[in-house]
Amino acid sequence: MIGVIADDLTGAAELGAVGLRYGLRAEIVVRGEPSGEADLVCVDTDSRSCGSEEAGRRAAAAAKLLRAAKAQWIYKKVDSVLRGQVTAEVESIMKQLQLKRALLLPANPSLGRKIQDGRYFVRGRPIHKTEFAHDPEHPRTSARVLELLNHSLSMPVCVSNLRDVLPKAGIVIGEAATSQDVRRWASLRNSGTLPAGGSEYFGALLTAGKRKTATPVAGDFSNGTVRRELFVCGTSTQSSRKFVKTERERGTPVFSLPSELVWSAEFTPGAADVIKQRVIAAFASHARVILNVGLPPVRKTSVARLLSDHLVQIAGLVLREVAVGHVYAEGGATAAELVRCMGWARLSALCEPAPGVATLAIEGNESQLLTVKPGTYAWPEEWAG
Repeated sequence: MIGVIADDLTGAAELGAVGLRYGLRAEIVVRGEPSGEADLVCVDTDSRSCGSEEAGRRAAAAAKLLRAAKAQWIYKKVDSVLRGQVTAEVESIMKQLQLKRALLLPANPSLGRKIQDGRYFVRGRPIHKTEFAHDPEHPRTSARVLELLNHSLSMPVCVSNLRDVLPKAGIVIGEAATSQDVRRWASLRNSGTLPAGGSEYFGALLTAGKRKTATPVAGDFSNGTVRRELFVCGTSTQSSRKFVKTERERGTPVFSLPSELVWSAEFTPGAADVIKQRVIAAFASHARVILNVGLPPVRKTSVARLLSDHLVQIAGLVLREVAVGHVYAEGGATAAELVRCMGWARLSALCEPAPGVATLAIEGNESQLLTVKPGTYAWPEEWAG
């Protein structure tokens, strides 16, 4: 069994879906222990928004859990643009596993996310000149990779390219401008180094380990029936706004939060119930309904998180009253909060509709599917309308 430690649900699900490409039975553990039946176990520590000490503690606990479950090797999944407590979590896992070096490869060149000359680029633009600069919780204010990370107090951190002689200890961030670079880094893996990074590096490690790609699983699990679909869009990214706008123009019912919540107004149970009733009424005549924040982007972290929580609160009320066959959750924090709100402990990966998007089965709930994706990724175009 291979173990993965991710700091949010979308990251755990993303690597579970990557595992499917290689014929691995993949499960995502939100709480509790692995089932013992999966080839790939992805643990969600839900630590993206934690302080460094708590994030490190959770990451170390996940490493201990996976080691006890007999993981042959463990991969630390980090956000591809290095949001969260990356250094604290990597260090804690290294200490738990008694490793002196980590090779961190966050870049996903196939998705236009590259590291060159110590700087991070997204589709050719320095990251601090993209929408990542406006992330309410982890704004990317520099393109220099070392400035995107919290400083380490206990070990050296450096950026290296494939021509460099790698240090024997510390956290080494590998530059990668092409998918070939990622594959070359993967070929250098050894048992004394913790592999960490994004989805492309993980896939390259599976390839380097002689695992063959498997036939993709089709994404239609409806058995010919029309399923109700509820989209819960908890981000205000450009891709999210575009998707919601297109769906509204096609006649899909779209419900948003009250505008006064931007100013931290109270969201009463009565207000939540009103929106819930409108969503339920919309399902009487439509198979697809969208719940989204629908408010101007906010910079204050606490407000952004609260808006996401309010959205999940409404979604939970709806899901407890209406038989919804497929739930789509956008944004790591939104997806994680929804899973916890519904009490789902373990999920299994079913298919990968698009890079970064994963469709999951819910343990103990055969009538419902969950698809999750990061906020900055786009929904597959064939799902529109």
